[in-house]
Amino acid sequence: MPELRDVVICSPLRTPVGRIGGVLAPLHALQLAETVLRALIARSGLDPAAVDGVIGSQGYPTMEAPAFGRVAALNAGFPVTTVGYQLDRRCGSGLQAVVNAAMEVQTGVSDVVVAVGAESMSNAPLYTEQGRRGVPAGGLFLHDALARGRETVGGRDYPTPDGNVGTAETLRREYGITREAQDALSLRSHQRAVAAQESGAFDAELVPVDVPGRRGVAVVDRDEHPRADTSLEALAALRPVLQRVDPDATVTAGNSSGQNDAAAACVVTTPERAAALGLTPALRLRSWAVAGVDPRVFGIAPVPAANLALERASVGWADVDVIELNEAFAVQVLACLADWGIDAEDPRLNPRGSGISIGHPIGATGLRMLATLASELPALDGTLAVETMCIGGGQALAAVLERV
Repeated sequence: MPELRDVVICSPLRTPVGRIGGVLAPLHALQLAETVLRALIARSGLDPAAVDGVIGSQGYPTMEAPAFGRVAALNAGFPVTTVGYQLDRRCGSGLQAVVNAAMEVQTGVSDVVVAVGAESMSNAPLYTEQGRRGVPAGGLFLHDALARGRETVGGRDYPTPDGNVGTAETLRREYGITREAQDALSLRSHQRAVAAQESGAFDAELVPVDVPGRRGVAVVDRDEHPRADTSLEALAALRPVLQRVDPDATVTAGNSSGQNDAAAACVVTTPERAAALGLTPALRLRSWAVAGVDPRVFGIAPVPAANLALERASVGWADVDVIELNEAFAVQVLACLADWGIDAEDPRLNPRGSGISIGHPIGATGLRMLATLASELPALDGTLAVETMCIGGGQALAAVLERV
């Protein structure tokens, strides 16, 4: 078998992140993906004809864009020779699209692959599986894809009837994590995201989005989810989601990730091909790993995934300059940090915020994180970063990335 080729990541970009039902709600995931793909081509100067394929990630698809990567590519003006498909590894989908692209390039199957992730949780479908067999006496029951996916993700034998929130409370009990610690981490996340906004730290990675409305087109160029006005007092006043069934519950909307809309993309290729195409590499993929745990404690899965990725890269936590750990829940982050022996206030951890503050648009999150750390590393004069996230259903994905 021939030696695997080196892989670099070029031009990671993202749209602003919108709140569910917020400024980006009029646009579907496909439109967000088209926007970021067009910007990727325009900013990088890449000839779309040089792209072998587009891998699209989305957590809540419909049949309006089957084989999401292919349809997004066609709508964005790529030639019909550009192939594409879609994948879903829930919260890890965006990073998985990058990893899949890397494997194609490493093995020589492709030379240039674009990874794109998009989600419009504002437009996640309501669906039924009953209609084709006739309408039942009580009428058709519509499932909410957002809620249903969190209840069924563990399959038959690992039920999660209280969704992801229930699994977060399980970690809270097992690790003895207080509400105060969760709220403190959440506040830091918002403070860091707001500071990054105000300083212009996100500007290089952001792609403005045109949103049509009754009063004309509005240009959205700023993340909607970070809250400059939040405080420990405001967070402490929020009611735990499962308080009715668990009087000791601590997980609230304030110390959990958002439900959001966004898209992000990047180019994956070899250093040699990047040079020939005039692309400037931002990151090199050193290693990656995926791990599985009991779905009922899925939030702890980044621990084995990141540990394995670090081992494969022959480095340790002391060598890492930036830790991008997606904040699905504050309690989940704190549990992972406890196992790693990393302080919750470590400045390497999500220097510009994460899922609680920036938001968590499922299919786009992994690529959003990639775009952010690509500018964080040089700003902090760092070399190595770890990107990792827990994944509903008991998985986690992690990658070790090196500044080029």
